[in-house]
Amino acid sequence: MSLFNFKKKEAEAAPAQGPLTEAQKDLVQSSWEKVVPIADTAAELFYGKLFELDPAVKPLFANSDMSEQGKKLMQMITVAVKGLDNLGELVPAVQKLGERHNGYGVTAEHYDTVGAALLDTLEKGLGEAFTPETKEAWTITYTTLASVMKEAQFGKA
Repeated sequence: MSLFNFKKKEAEAAPAQGPLTEAQKDLVQSSWEKVVPIADTAAELFYGKLFELDPAVKPLFANSDMSEQGKKLMQMITVAVKGLDNLGELVPAVQKLGERHNGYGVTAEHYDTVGAALLDTLEKGLGEAFTPETKEAWTITYTTLASVMKEAQFGKA
């Protein structure tokens, strides 16, 4: 099953890069397995890069325990990565996550910044294992899931 082979509503929100192949799904999953042992460091790298790219985002986390926030982020990504094998359960969970972002002050533009911070974190955390093919697989995965979240949060443009 490809990443774009889900309900029509979600498919309409999918980007035009094309479906995630089985090989790309495997790259995302196997590369994430390498990040899990360094999850705390990866979370620090992620939020450091996020706040560097867009300092205006930092106040959204003013009342957050960043250590706990980092753990939640890593858990959420782990669920999403594992969920690539079961999109019937993943898509509704991602939609609910998007809906919850309504109360956090998240804008549509923040999703691009989060994607850039994620790719930067993966590149730093994986080093040479973050090949162009791995980057492409992660880009498709993140862009697609972010599109589902944005549609749930903001509705159709």
